[in-house]
Amino acid sequence: MAEQKAAGKTAAAEQAGGLMYKGHPLRRKDNLIYYGSMADKYIIMIQVMGAEKEGELELANKVHLQLQLTDPDLKSRDRVVKKSDLPDLFSAIDMGSIWLMRALAGK
Repeated sequence: MAEQKAAGKTAAAEQAGGLMYKGHPLRRKDNLIYYGSMADKYIIMIQVMGAEKEGELELANKVHLQLQLTDPDLKSRDRVVKKSDLPDLFSAIDMGSIWLMRALAGK
């Protein structure tokens, strides 16, 4: 019964626009995680560069973080505003949310 409720919540979240974190959407494609909306001026790209096995789980141990402009007319190299390498996914999402919030606020 609990599994059906959890599956229902996941399906409802996907229909309502997917996973959200601090008011911005999170999207995953293979080892890339995009945070933010393409309709905004900036977006965060998180790339998992390495992972280690911890029991049955694979945990990211090297993550590359970039704040990018969403302008499709720019080359991918020119879109990067800030970048950093971090030791885990939590740190990357935390720092990325701060970068995105500040960039969208114009600071």
